[in-house]
Amino acid sequence: MAQIIQWFPGHMAKAFRLMRENLKLVDVVFELVDARIPESSRNPEVDKLIGSKPRLLIMTKADLADPEQTRAWKQHFEAQGHTVLVLDTRDPRTPQLVTKAARRAVEAKKAAQLARGIQDQPIRALIAGIPNVGKSTLLNHLVMKNVAPTADRPGVTKKVAWLKTPTKLELLDSPGVLWPKFEDQTVGLKLALTGAVKDTIFAKDDAVLFLLDFFRNYRPEAIISRYHLDANVFDEASVQILLDITQKLGFKDDYEKASERVLNDLRKGKLGPFTLDLLDV
Repeated sequence: MAQIIQWFPGHMAKAFRLMRENLKLVDVVFELVDARIPESSRNPEVDKLIGSKPRLLIMTKADLADPEQTRAWKQHFEAQGHTVLVLDTRDPRTPQLVTKAARRAVEAKKAAQLARGIQDQPIRALIAGIPNVGKSTLLNHLVMKNVAPTADRPGVTKKVAWLKTPTKLELLDSPGVLWPKFEDQTVGLKLALTGAVKDTIFAKDDAVLFLLDFFRNYRPEAIISRYHLDANVFDEASVQILLDITQKLGFKDDYEKASERVLNDLRKGKLGPFTLDLLDV
C-alpha cells in the first residue's frame, strides 16, 4: 500500500492565524500557485480565508511548466474572474509586472477610495502560497534586495513580516502553508514531486512510479531520451521502467537512489517543461 502523504507542522497553523488576523490590513492578496501544478498548489483553506478580498493570482515557475498548459490555465482562472499574472520570478521586469497587475486587481477599490477623498496610498498585499512556490524569490525581486531567505526546499520562511518595495507596494510575507489533510492523495504526490513537501516524509519511489505512469500518456519521449531507454519501454509496467532506469544509471538494483535522481532531474527541468494538472487544449 502506498504511503499517505501529509505535512502540516505547527508553524503552518500559526501562520494561518496570523494571516487571518492581518487580512483586514491589506488591499489585496497575492495568491501564488506553481504553474506546474496550478490547481493542486491552490490551498483550499487560503481560498476560504481570502473570500471576497481582491486577489492577484500569480503563476510562478512558468519557465519550468508546459507553456501550452500555462496559457490554458491562465484563461481558465481569468474566466473565474481572477486577475492573473504568469511569471518567471527570475525575470528582471518582475517588480513592474507585479505592481501593474496589483493595481489592476485593486482598481475598483482604489477608485472608491478616491471618490471618498482618500488619497492614493501604497498598495498593501498579503503574500500567500504553498511551501516552495517561490514567495521568497518573488519578494526579493520586488524589494530589490535579499530580504527573504530562499532555498530549493519547503519550510524556509517561518514567520510573518512586512516589507516595502520601491514601486509603492507594502507586502506582508508569510510562511508557505499546506492544509491539514489532502483528500486526494494524487494531490499529495504532485506536491511531493514539485518539492512542496519535505522529501523525508514520502517514499521517493512511490512518487516516481506515479510520475512514470503520468508521463506514459503525457510525454514518454522525455523519459526515454533522458535515460537512454528502448523506444518501446512504456509497453512495460512502471515498476519495470524504474528498474530499467536504475540499470541505465549504473545503480545496479538501488532503485531508491535512481528515484532520487529522477526526482531531481524533474525539478531541475532536465525532463523538459511539464505540467501535472492538465486541461484540454
